[in-house]
Amino acid sequence: MAEKSVSEPRILAFCCRYCAYAAADLAGAMRLRYAPSIRIVEVPCSGRVEVGEMLHAFERGVDGLMVAG
Repeated sequence: MAEKSVSEPRILAFCCRYCAYAAADLAGAMRLRYAPSIRIVEVPCSGRVEVGEMLHAFERGVDGLMVAG
């Protein structure tokens, strides 16, 4: 029986422009690495992320979602 290929979960992160995104940008400037399956989306404010946007992400196939402020 063939083994199933194990893939990394696809994670989407909605990050506040002034807080979490700034931290992710600094991590990139410091050349810190994270899994390529993580996608960061800069938003003006994490409190403005609509539930519909989160549901749409799951419909499009993400495995996990993070909203960081």
